[in-house]
Amino acid sequence: MWSLAKIAAHIKGEVIGDANFEVTSFATLRSAQEDQISFLSNTKYKKYLSDTDAGAVIVSEEFVDLVPNNAIVVDDSYVAYAKAATLLNPTHTIELGVDNSAVVAENVNIPDSASIGPQVVIESDVVLGENVVIGPGCIIQRACHIDANTRLIANVTLCHDVEIGQDVIIHPGVVIGADGFGIANNKGRWIKIPQIGGVKIGNNVEIGSNTTIDRGALEDTIIGNGVKLDNQIQVGHNTVIGENTVIAGCVGIAGSTIIGKNCAIGGGAGLGGHLELVDGVQLTGMTMVTKSISEPGVYSSGIPAEPTQLWHKNVVRYRQMSKLTDRVKELEKLISKK
Repeated sequence: MWSLAKIAAHIKGEVIGDANFEVTSFATLRSAQEDQISFLSNTKYKKYLSDTDAGAVIVSEEFVDLVPNNAIVVDDSYVAYAKAATLLNPTHTIELGVDNSAVVAENVNIPDSASIGPQVVIESDVVLGENVVIGPGCIIQRACHIDANTRLIANVTLCHDVEIGQDVIIHPGVVIGADGFGIANNKGRWIKIPQIGGVKIGNNVEIGSNTTIDRGALEDTIIGNGVKLDNQIQVGHNTVIGENTVIAGCVGIAGSTIIGKNCAIGGGAGLGGHLELVDGVQLTGMTMVTKSISEPGVYSSGIPAEPTQLWHKNVVRYRQMSKLTDRVKELEKLISKK
């Protein structure tokens, strides 16, 4: 049980109502019970606020009068929710030491504060920092470095010569440091180009399930501090992602792409290779980038879903666009002669 006073102190909010009221967990406005706490950050859900059964709601000041019971008033309710949810859901205690089924090379030193789970394989010359957690089924190939307080949840593969910073979370199924897609056409036959670079991951990075980050062909693939990657993202070889950039699921990034700091890339976007995005670029979902972007701002492409019949008509019009352009040019010529 958590008192509203304790939660408010943690998120720097102000309690309106009973500061000693205790809650057990978070829930949505629609499903919450009186022993739970909820929040409102998206105005789309404002209609559920006045009828919620939640014992308390985290809101900004503009909505506090609509709360039917206790409230915690904050400047940013979504950030406050994130902090409060972390408080109410602490990380489970990790069992320290090396599981009997793990296979660890003789020259690897395991700190006493580390946890090595079942069926883990750690090859030679790997360096582990304090409080590192390697979950079940992970494979750490030779000469990898993992800094303090980093956690590999389960079934993560780090190929050789990968460097991971501090306070990193890597979710199940992630592969870091596999060969990039380097091939050359030799008289109609594809031959492999050795991928001899590495991968460097900064501090406070989170990498979602089944995301792949390829090693560099010559230089390293680099993921900056504070980067957050969603699930099922492909990061091509020699890509550089700047600090505090966030990338949603199913994004494909071709090799040698440079993404600046504080960028936000929506789900399903595709970035062609050898491009550069400056700091502060935002790409909406399904955007396709084929040229470098030199100015910060919001960029979009693609056609949103619409009824099939209308879509067919629009496709026909699109195919006629070239002819229409030629006709307009001819008309402009005729007008200019008059």
